Amino acid sequence: QVQVVESGGGLVQAGGSLRLSCAASGSIFSINAMGWYRQAPGKQRESVAAITSGGSTNYADSVKGRFTISRDNAKNTVYLQMNSLKPEDTAVYFCATDSRASPLSSPRRYWGQGTQVTVSS
Repeated sequence: QVQVVESGGGLVQAGGSLRLSCAASGSIFSINAMGWYRQAPGKQRESVAAITSGGSTNYADSVKGRFTISRDNAKNTVYLQMNSLKPEDTAVYFCATDSRASPLSSPRRYWGQGTQVTVSS
């Protein structure tokens, strides 16, 4: 099994910054992509940003230029630096990792429990 734990959420004023962290541990041979998703009240979960093991990134249009995803492969950790936060960024942020338990196993997606980000106007 793989455990995924997020941290770093909180309450911030509009225009402020937060940095989220997500660490994966357990039966991990390798991790392919790692990413951040968010879900606001009454809305579907949406992809925010993702990063491959090689460092390629992609972002939702709504966060481009404000959020930066990065990862530390040695620590199986992914980060999300969020700047110029807006009230519409308020959501529960979830981390997801696509990992393999062995060289021959298929990658599986594991989710964290989420961390609340609240941006006040």
